[in-house]
Amino acid sequence: MSDVQRQVLPIADAKHIGLTTYVTTDPDTSYPPIAPLRPPTGAPNVLVVLLDDVGFGAASAFGGPCETPTADRLAAEGLKYNRFHTTALCSPTRAALLSGRNHHSVGMGAITEMATSAPGYNSLRPNTCAPLAEMLRLNGYSTAQFGKCHEVPVFESSPIGPFDHWPHPGGGFEYFYGFIGGENNQWYPALYEQTTPVEPWGGPEDGYHLMDDLADKTIGWMRQQKSMAPDRPFFAYLAPGATHAPHHVPQDWIEKYKGKFDQGWDAVREATFARQKELGVIPADAELTARPEEIPAWEEMDEALRPVLARQMEVYAAFLSYADHHVGRVVDALADMGLLEDTLIYYIIGDNGASGEGTVLGTTNELMVSEAPDLATPEWLIEHIDDLGTPRAYNHYAVGWAHAMDTPFQWTKQIASHWGGTRNGTIVHWPSRIAAKGEVRSQFHHVVDFAPTIMEAANLPFPTSVNGIAQEPFHGVSMAYSFDDPSAPERRETQYFEMMCNRGIYHKGWTAVTKHAVPWVFSGRSEDVEADVWELYNTNVDWTQANDLADEMPEKLAELQRLFLIEATKYNVLPLEPRFAERFNPDLAGRPNPVAGSTQLLFGGMHRLQENVVINVKNKTHSVTAEVEIRDSGARGVIIAQGGSTGGWSLYVHEGKLRYGYNFVGAKQYYVGTDDPLPTGTHQVRMEFAYDGGGIGKGGTVSLFLDGAKVGEGRVERTHWGIFSMDETTEVGSDAGTPVVPDYGPTGNDFNGRVAWVQIDIDAAAADQDHLINPEERYRIAVAKQ
Repeated sequence: MSDVQRQVLPIADAKHIGLTTYVTTDPDTSYPPIAPLRPPTGAPNVLVVLLDDVGFGAASAFGGPCETPTADRLAAEGLKYNRFHTTALCSPTRAALLSGRNHHSVGMGAITEMATSAPGYNSLRPNTCAPLAEMLRLNGYSTAQFGKCHEVPVFESSPIGPFDHWPHPGGGFEYFYGFIGGENNQWYPALYEQTTPVEPWGGPEDGYHLMDDLADKTIGWMRQQKSMAPDRPFFAYLAPGATHAPHHVPQDWIEKYKGKFDQGWDAVREATFARQKELGVIPADAELTARPEEIPAWEEMDEALRPVLARQMEVYAAFLSYADHHVGRVVDALADMGLLEDTLIYYIIGDNGASGEGTVLGTTNELMVSEAPDLATPEWLIEHIDDLGTPRAYNHYAVGWAHAMDTPFQWTKQIASHWGGTRNGTIVHWPSRIAAKGEVRSQFHHVVDFAPTIMEAANLPFPTSVNGIAQEPFHGVSMAYSFDDPSAPERRETQYFEMMCNRGIYHKGWTAVTKHAVPWVFSGRSEDVEADVWELYNTNVDWTQANDLADEMPEKLAELQRLFLIEATKYNVLPLEPRFAERFNPDLAGRPNPVAGSTQLLFGGMHRLQENVVINVKNKTHSVTAEVEIRDSGARGVIIAQGGSTGGWSLYVHEGKLRYGYNFVGAKQYYVGTDDPLPTGTHQVRMEFAYDGGGIGKGGTVSLFLDGAKVGEGRVERTHWGIFSMDETTEVGSDAGTPVVPDYGPTGNDFNGRVAWVQIDIDAAAADQDHLINPEERYRIAVAKQ
């Protein structure tokens, strides 16, 4: 189909021009054969693998202490890019990668959970910036995504969509299997196939792990695609949750690293730096940057705590090796099918730098960092050392390890100003096209350069129109010019960086940067961006940003600061957004709130409702009322549950008796129950939570009612103020994922009767019902209160 005009997508159907006969038996009847849409001849299969929260100095392919034999193998047969950059955070990097435009230009100035109404931060990719997958699909590629999608606006994440910004169909992927959001439990993931919630085939006791599952699904899809359409190339995007927290990995993988990090993060950093020079992935004259004052030295850490800190890193290293192993299975499958030579593989080792969000000590539950920092004590960590990596924890390592994994640079994830937050080792493997083997490429590049590279590799023009909408050009440049020429002059000379007001500009080797806040501070961040101190580096001679020239060259600094403002204006960075914790509240942030008013009515069987689409019961008085049918066999199971083992609440029946359980960050469990079992028949059960007030995260008094009569009372002393979970959801009639409370019993948590409906009311709406809701009016009342 070399004569097809591809600048306007979809390609217009051709109308037959020529003789039309009366009957097909006429000898002059003639029509050309149907030609299925295909890309130009020679267009390769494409596999892009994007790991999560892996720093430049983590993988062995770039000198790190974590063994990554698949990355090593691909690098030995391909190219290593040692100046490839991301945006410093999950959602923005993925949005830029898949669109070829800068992250603010596609509305992704931060993660989706922090979206505001400003164009650069609203989490809504404009239709003038069609995604790469859609361009490839409309040119005849098969497209599929596996794993993490953190680009769906939180206000569009409900089971009814809209799905314009989901991988399928809006993102251009014909098939999607994975999860929506920033992270997921590797043992009990909340999965979707296309837009339908599905459950994993097993649990950890059955040998299930999400990374293994994603590799299986990727391999199965590639095999089926080549079986059904062998002449049609594919674009497969594998984005596992590894190695984002929680760091979950089978125990036998952890044991491989036992004792290998006892020397501490400073020594690991120095050893990594030496290996990087030996490998040639950093220049011989590169300097190891100084450890920031905010990050403690290993010697400053309590000796009693060091075994726990070392175990944190053992678990993380095992997680990265385990992920690389399963990427290797996908690569091996390509080889088994005879496709490896003709498949263009991008292995991007991290969507940002290693994560410093685990605080100075690390944590067994990520939510403790923001919800209950007072509980994340050294004593708690020491007591729970054996939980790390297992289903009993939702763990994250200490910032000292993150800094070591970003060797040789300053800082970590979120800090877009410095290379520790944005430089990620990347491997390109395409044996049939790239003759060089085992070489390093040092041209400056950015994730926005990926999409134009793939289009050039497929010999496809950039479309001026997609689905009837004129398109904004790619902001990136193709990297293909560097494939065969290690000394080719770099074609990307300028790139801005901004994340959480950490900002910088790169221009012809010079960088002007300013750090605004450290990543492990979740509240009380400064909003004074004018107080931020700018630094200046000449990375033409100072490869690692080790020597600040700001005081020596103020005119050069001012020149680059002005250039930052020009680029920031061009790409929707302004106005800067210094707020942090407030942006998780949709009302304060200015984004749509899917739940309006003071009442939400749910029905039996509704499930996989993400926290952002369920009415917020935190920090306020609220009630939960349900109509249930109790059968003769006796009642048991969950009526409604929100959250999971990291925190949440559940209204359920245990041994026939109504019970309310509140899980505070997995550390404290509160229970309120009744003395008598529920009678058979249809009844209305109700939980009223009278919030103590006086601030956020306070306790309250819980009262239980049966058909309007009070049957139980108790206390919950501490509550979540901000979030229950990043991945667990709300279910009516069950509790999917990890259980909110541990005492559902051995028979499972599905309710064995019938839950007709559940109504959640907050504030005044919870107090004006006299402990009972008229079932005939429930829907009218719920809608009226929206």
